[in-house]
Amino acid sequence: MTLQTNYLDVLYAARRVADHAVRAGVLDSRVSCRPVYHHMGAVLADSVLQAGLNYAKVVQPRIATILRTFPHATTMKILIEVIEMEGSSRFLQWEHREKVSRFESLIGFVAEAEIESTFELGEALQDECFRADIQRVRGVGRKTVDYMACLVGVDCIAVDRHIRGFAQFAGLEDGSYEYLRDVFGFAADLLSISRREFDASIWHYQSEKYSRQLSLEFAQ
Repeated sequence: MTLQTNYLDVLYAARRVADHAVRAGVLDSRVSCRPVYHHMGAVLADSVLQAGLNYAKVVQPRIATILRTFPHATTMKILIEVIEMEGSSRFLQWEHREKVSRFESLIGFVAEAEIESTFELGEALQDECFRADIQRVRGVGRKTVDYMACLVGVDCIAVDRHIRGFAQFAGLEDGSYEYLRDVFGFAADLLSISRREFDASIWHYQSEKYSRQLSLEFAQ
C-alpha cells in the first residue's frame, strides 16, 4: 500500500466517522474536555490511575483531593519532596502496589528527563523519541501517553474502548491504534472542533450508550 493510498484511506474513514457522529447526535450537547492541569502531581496521578478504573467514581475524586490537599505540587521538584514526605500511596489514596509502583517509575523517568513543569512535559510529549522512551516505563503504553498529552493541553485523541466502540459503529475494519488515532483526529478536523473536544464527546456518547444498555439488561 502506498503512502498516498493509505492517506486517502484515512481521510475516507475520517469522513465516515464524522458523518456517523453527526447522524448519531454526538455533538448535539457540547461536553467538557478533559481538564488541562498545570499541576505535575495531578497529571502523573491521573495518567496512572485512569487505566481500568471508573473515572467519575474512582479517579476524579482522588485527583480533586490531590489538587485540594497538595496545591503546591505543581512542579517535579516539589512533587518529589511531597512524595518523599507523604509517600506515594497517601498521595494517590491508593494501596495496590502495581499503580503505586508505576507512579513512582513515571516520576523517576520524568525527573531523569529533566522536565520540571507541565508546559515542558507538553512539549516533550510532541517529540516522537520522548514518546517512545516514556513507553519503556512498565504499564505506560500509547493510550496512556496520548491521555497524558491531553491532560497538559496537547490537542490529540487517546484511543480507548469508547473510541474503538464508536469505530465499530462507524464500520471501520482497521482497529490498529495509530490508524484510529489518525482517523478520529482527522474526523475532528472535518467537524471543525478540537480533537480533545471530539475525544470527550465520543467518550460521553459511548458512556451514556453503555449505561442505557446496562439499565435495559437489569430491567429485563
